[in-house]
Amino acid sequence: MQLGNFSVSLNVKDIQASKSFYENLGFSIFGGNIDQNWLIMKNGNATIGLFQGMFDKNILTFNPGWDENAQTLENFADIRELQKQLKASHVDIETEVDENGSGPGSIILNDPDGNPILIDQHI
Repeated sequence: MQLGNFSVSLNVKDIQASKSFYENLGFSIFGGNIDQNWLIMKNGNATIGLFQGMFDKNILTFNPGWDENAQTLENFADIRELQKQLKASHVDIETEVDENGSGPGSIILNDPDGNPILIDQHI
């Protein structure tokens, strides 16, 4: 199962302090809006999202249809197909996407330790 680009979405307390910290580790801003309390930062092919006040926990994030530079892939499994495969494997899905829809959508599930996983398709 190809889930798409992987990143970690971090729940941060102070986005300015987190931005400075990750810049010191060699990350640079790739996207987002610090005035809205969210940034996407990259260091090579490593991607992190910094989110202040948007999530309760850190989240493992996958983006079907995107490569590590948010470029659209020619071939990818649509979020609705991924949801069907997960359900067939008896994976509990906390938040589902409308299987009759198309385009952007997301699903949320939790691993056995309660870590949230967001599969978020933007195209």
